[in-house]
Amino acid sequence: MAMLFEHQGHTPEVDPTAYVAPNATLSGAVRVGPGCRILFGAVLTAEGGPVELGEGCIVMENAVLRGTRQDPLRLGRHVLVGPQAYLVGCRADDDVFLASGCRVFNGARVGARSEVRINAVVHLRTVLPEETTVPIGWVAVGDPGQLFPPDDHGEIWAVQRELDFPGYVFGLDRPAEGDSLMPEVSRRYGRALGRHRDDRPVGDGRPGDGPGLSR
Repeated sequence: MAMLFEHQGHTPEVDPTAYVAPNATLSGAVRVGPGCRILFGAVLTAEGGPVELGEGCIVMENAVLRGTRQDPLRLGRHVLVGPQAYLVGCRADDDVFLASGCRVFNGARVGARSEVRINAVVHLRTVLPEETTVPIGWVAVGDPGQLFPPDDHGEIWAVQRELDFPGYVFGLDRPAEGDSLMPEVSRRYGRALGRHRDDRPVGDGRPGDGPGLSR
């Protein structure tokens, strides 16, 4: 059976023409459009904000797509998400290729017909114009996005610092030298993720048992 869960009063909706693999997991306000394919082990979870897939999207094995309260996750039409990719609170426009192992973070936008290749990173609040290619393992950061090889940490940090990852994602000031954000980050994540204790399964995986559920 496909693993569909109601979360915070929201249930997944899967178009009847879509396919969700038996061990894929959809939680909360997840909308899967016509002709989509969600493969084995993929996780689509709406953590306070929706996850929406347009027509013909493909989500490959063990990819994770997460919407947040501040930044919903939205894919346009005909977007392919490769195996073990991780997307959180981002937007990808039509005809985008997000390759195996890539990472696209909060508030980022990937323009139409772009490619984020194997193990590449699109950092938070980064905007990629249409038809951008992020090479294998490279990092895109900034608005407009600049591209850097992964070992160019100084140049990446010079742009990334102003994007304020701890403030934007966690609502926390960057810690003083010798201090750590992690105790407060873990407390906040713990509270938010603890809401899953009240989730409940939707249907039993047979056609028609859940909202829009198909096999």
